[in-house]
Amino acid sequence: MRSAETPLIRSLPLFRDMAEANFDTLMRGAYLQTFPPQIELITEGDPSDFLHVVIDGSVELCAGWNGRETVMATVRPISTFILAATIRNAPYLMSARTLEKSRIVLLPSVDVQAVFDVDAAFARAVVTELAQCYRGLVKHTKDLKLRTSVERLANYLLRKYTAAGAPAALDLVIEKRRLASYLGMTPENLSRAIKSLQAYGVTIEGSTVRISDPADLIGLAKPTPRIDDAAH
Repeated sequence: MRSAETPLIRSLPLFRDMAEANFDTLMRGAYLQTFPPQIELITEGDPSDFLHVVIDGSVELCAGWNGRETVMATVRPISTFILAATIRNAPYLMSARTLEKSRIVLLPSVDVQAVFDVDAAFARAVVTELAQCYRGLVKHTKDLKLRTSVERLANYLLRKYTAAGAPAALDLVIEKRRLASYLGMTPENLSRAIKSLQAYGVTIEGSTVRISDPADLIGLAKPTPRIDDAAH
């Protein structure tokens, strides 16, 4: 573990207010690793040995059952995964693999659990982060269950478009097959949804998205903060 990464971790809301001595305890057991793309970091069902902090790169969280796999989320710097399993000392409910070369700090779960028991500020931060994750999961479930595939894609693009500052061209970043999985559809359904959005001023060529009439797309998508606002 290099000293250069310590301020980055300390700046996260999860660790920001905890006592210095307890933070030092966590850092003593931590170590930094660099992983190449497509390396499985954790496997669904395995014991939660570490809390991971993504410093550089990106990590895909996924789950499988009966020969099928789905994308649950993509983790980008600087953020942690999977906190709930660490705190509960429970098996991982998802697998995680790198999408690109990534630098990741590993914090032993036993150290995280020990500090959770004695540091009230850290415990409050854990509860806050888990509550945010829970609300995010509810919103994503509502998105999947209440919207058609075209509406899900439209709202996904609007969220990315707004977050990027309404650019003339937007990079999808994620591969289309992974996007389809995240949005709960097949690649074929995604292709049909992309074609349907052309009537609303959306063109997607490769990974480049252009939205010529945001108001028309909003009229179709009907975004709501109870699903689309990640901050609340």
